[in-house]
Amino acid sequence: MTDDLSAVAHFLYEAGTLKQARRTGWWMAGVRDPESVAEHAWRTSLIASVIAKLEGADPARAAFLAVWHDSQETRTGDVNHLAKKYAPSADPREVTADQTAGMPEVLAATVRELVAEYEAKESPEAICARDADKLECLLQGIEYKAQGYENAQRWIDNSRGRLVTKTANRLADELLSQGSMDWLRAAMEEKQH
Repeated sequence: MTDDLSAVAHFLYEAGTLKQARRTGWWMAGVRDPESVAEHAWRTSLIASVIAKLEGADPARAAFLAVWHDSQETRTGDVNHLAKKYAPSADPREVTADQTAGMPEVLAATVRELVAEYEAKESPEAICARDADKLECLLQGIEYKAQGYENAQRWIDNSRGRLVTKTANRLADELLSQGSMDWLRAAMEEKQH
């Protein structure tokens, strides 16, 4: 490859900072050490593939969109909803353009297009990825509530109310009807039979 990959290498180091960047909204719920942005993005991508497959959309594309949906937070930090009331949020497309500057154009253009598609909220895959973002927050809220963080209920309720797809709504109902450890009990029972 004749293109210089130094900008790509820089971005890979930059992306690693999302493993330390905390999801700040959870602090208001009393969660002392909330999940990282990277942890959130991973499960969001997994959920996006599930929702998309069940909705008849392209699961790989939805997961691809979800992988990049918070990548701008390396530069902006995780700006929670209260903070957005006081500080204008950066346009994710502009941040992405800065992050991809100097990368081989074939790569930079792909990333810019992904972020623009996610932000446009129009394609079936973007709708599934956005629902995955909300469903992951709902799921994380259920898990935090199970750990004793009662204030997480607000995030559960807000996330539930913002879901669009039939699949995400049905999954939310199912998640809310289960305990966060029901999967383990079921797996142990399967092993015994």
